[in-house]
Amino acid sequence: MNCSTITRLLVAVMALTAVKAQADHPNVVVIMADDLGYGDLSCYGATSLKTPNIDRLAAQGLRFTNGYCSASTCTPTRYSLLTGTYAFRGERTGIAPPSAPAIIKPGTETVASILQRADYETAVVGKWHLGLGGPDGPDWNGQLKPGPLEIGFDTCFLLPTTNDRVPQVYVHDHVVPNLDPTDPLWVGRKKPSDDHPTGITHRDTLKMDWSHGHNSTIHNGISRIGFYTGGHAARFRDEDLADKWVEKSNEFMEANQDRPFFLFFASHDIHVPRMPHERFQGATSLGYRGDAIIQLDWCVGEIMKTLDRLQLSEKTLIVFCSDNGPVLDDGYKDDAIEKIGEHRAAGPYTGGKYSVYEGGTRTPFITHWKGTIAPGESDQMVCTIDLAASLAKLTGQNLPADGCLDSMDVLDALLGKADAVGRDHLVQQDNGASGTYALRVGDWKLHRYDRKRARNKVVETKLANTQVPQYQLFHLKNDPAEKNNLMQSEQQMGQKLIARLQQIIDSGRSRP
Repeated sequence: MNCSTITRLLVAVMALTAVKAQADHPNVVVIMADDLGYGDLSCYGATSLKTPNIDRLAAQGLRFTNGYCSASTCTPTRYSLLTGTYAFRGERTGIAPPSAPAIIKPGTETVASILQRADYETAVVGKWHLGLGGPDGPDWNGQLKPGPLEIGFDTCFLLPTTNDRVPQVYVHDHVVPNLDPTDPLWVGRKKPSDDHPTGITHRDTLKMDWSHGHNSTIHNGISRIGFYTGGHAARFRDEDLADKWVEKSNEFMEANQDRPFFLFFASHDIHVPRMPHERFQGATSLGYRGDAIIQLDWCVGEIMKTLDRLQLSEKTLIVFCSDNGPVLDDGYKDDAIEKIGEHRAAGPYTGGKYSVYEGGTRTPFITHWKGTIAPGESDQMVCTIDLAASLAKLTGQNLPADGCLDSMDVLDALLGKADAVGRDHLVQQDNGASGTYALRVGDWKLHRYDRKRARNKVVETKLANTQVPQYQLFHLKNDPAEKNNLMQSEQQMGQKLIARLQQIIDSGRSRP
């Protein structure tokens, strides 16, 4: 056998090995709910409603009791999930305004770029809320770039901000679809004209009244944050969002069923304005908030049906999570408080969205991979920020030294392997760089409030700021509701955690 023949054989073997490695890589579907609390699902103890599809996901997979997001608001959690870096390390990572420029810069290592490098087809469908466009913000009538396609996604179909913020149009890859050039889209911070209808001037026309803050431009009988005009042919109905996310997700999975794919299904449910499709309205006793949970459950069921139909269930890792904890009155009068009854959205935990109490960041977290993940329950600590490092491990990719700075490899814990260990610590934040943090190490949890104010400490009431000491210390095993501040009686532990939190912040990274 001559050298050229040997070389050709080696090349062929290497090619076959590469094909097999690719074939062994599972599809990855991350389903992120919006404002869903630990106690909002029947598989996590809810009795006021039933979520059979998510319950089936949990029953056939691994249900985590210590699953977290890294922040208690949407933009910073989404930033950290994709980049693997705590949002407080970034710029402009608080809740993004309607015309925010792209927050994640092109070339940043993300979950999507990691999997794209592993020859996955990658897509994000649903809520984005991470900004679009260059430093001056989105060009709504032109090319909306940079955006998801510049950070590792091959395609996207988006709600560009969040639906209580204008504009109510979709974004497909780099453009607003169905936009009529004779009716250009304008988005701004100030009222475009004196006679422009708003939730204040035309309140009696609204089909859902506002309670605070959401009283600017009216669309579909609901007033929003911010102002916009034009783009009428491109606008959508709130009631149709969930159906559109399922439709576009199914199209993507069907088109890529013969190769590994990554789908980030970013639901808008159950964020305000809660306006589920008519077929779900009245499905629960909890008002539109409960009905939106049922709509979310339907979406999960549809994704699972498609995977079953395409015979991909045994080839697909599903991760179900939420971007933060619950909130009842978040700007609209939708009877979420009035109809709450015995339901406890945050389960046994204190606080919710906007807070670093457990209710703000401990959420439903489920992993499912038919035939690979054994059904069960795990008390290992895992976080959405860990998907970058864990999926890199799953697909044999190396992380750059200057990327994914706080993402930990917890793959074995996500897969439920014997003796797997999750995180040993986690920093949590509220929004942006406000100086509100929490550090959990084992069963100990430190709160730090540089402004000495805690927001949304009790989720069942309207949002309020509560005066608190700068530091609080809780022992979660004995006090899961974080009622007993041990800062005075456990000063040594308190000072140890204060120093460790500051060291993590100052070091610029926590991944080894």
